[in-house]
Amino acid sequence: MARFTIKTKYTLEDVPLIVKCLRDPETGCPWDKIQTHQSIRQDLIEETYEAAEAIDEEDPVNLEEELGDILMQVALHSEIESEKGVFDIDDVADRLCKKLVLRHPHVFGDVVAEDPETVLSNWEDIKRAEKSQKTGSDAIDDVPKAYPALIRSQKVQKRAAYTGFDYKDVSGAMSDLRSEIEELDRAISGEGDPTEELGDVLFSAVNVARFISADAELALVRACEKFISRFRITEDLAAKRGIDMKKTDLDQLNELWDESKKEEQGETKNDKD
Repeated sequence: MARFTIKTKYTLEDVPLIVKCLRDPETGCPWDKIQTHQSIRQDLIEETYEAAEAIDEEDPVNLEEELGDILMQVALHSEIESEKGVFDIDDVADRLCKKLVLRHPHVFGDVVAEDPETVLSNWEDIKRAEKSQKTGSDAIDDVPKAYPALIRSQKVQKRAAYTGFDYKDVSGAMSDLRSEIEELDRAISGEGDPTEELGDVLFSAVNVARFISADAELALVRACEKFISRFRITEDLAAKRGIDMKKTDLDQLNELWDESKKEEQGETKNDKD
């Protein structure tokens, strides 16, 4: 039976110990001890998104808790492999530390890197050598397919650009985006596959985001939040004026929408004041 001492204050060292107790075949938790990598895969993803939301909301109290939940996932996955005799959480820590030392020669070695751009360039070179990536395609293939599509697109484009396959500036990316929109328009009219052309539009839009140093995923998240905020105001305005949004015409809906934009912008200005 795994042993664990109850304390008033725990440290990082206690995390794998408590997970061992939870996974104990005889005395462990009925739920924890039957979990596999596959059964808790989604939990790891969800906990990461919850931590990201805490960061977005600038909520350090919630962030502390959510980072703990992520740490629990790391410990649980490590313990599952430890039971197989493959690796344990110390091996995970060892590999991480070695990678950080290797990829920061400007801190732990004699390499000079005076700005973040040089650091990132060196990091990419070291990573490619470490993983024996001889071509740009090798580096692109290394981008996980499990990433959200916008994140994956941005990373794929960044690695392609590293080889020199890139526009000189954002004007080229914008021109490409306009061209793809025209192709989508023709596809909607029957000259092609609309779904495929829509994908090209989104991919091109991500490329524009890269050139303006914007995070495509975060940009779309903010756009969603902005839409939700304005839709709520629009719906409230319609309700106050006895307007049935399902039965009214598009012109009136657009008027309400424009009014909601002005009201939202006014609130934002007042908040800043």
